[in-house]
Amino acid sequence: MNIVPDKKQLLELAHYRMPFGKFKGRYLVELPEPYLVWFQQSGFPEGKLGIMLRAMLEIKINGLEGLIRKIQKDFPQ
Repeated sequence: MNIVPDKKQLLELAHYRMPFGKFKGRYLVELPEPYLVWFQQSGFPEGKLGIMLRAMLEIKINGLEGLIRKIQKDFPQ
């Protein structure tokens, strides 16, 4: 089974910024992993932000931040 990432969703994830709190305005890839783990334990927000934070945690757990940073560099917004 081949899993093909959705390019549009990856672009959006790479350029999505935290909308509130201590890390407001930072790209999600810049969020510390313990902060994302805290959300996992406490409950991710509803909606798109929760989906994006969940995805970023998986990316970080699997050491794929470089992929997101490359997308940011190659496809600036």
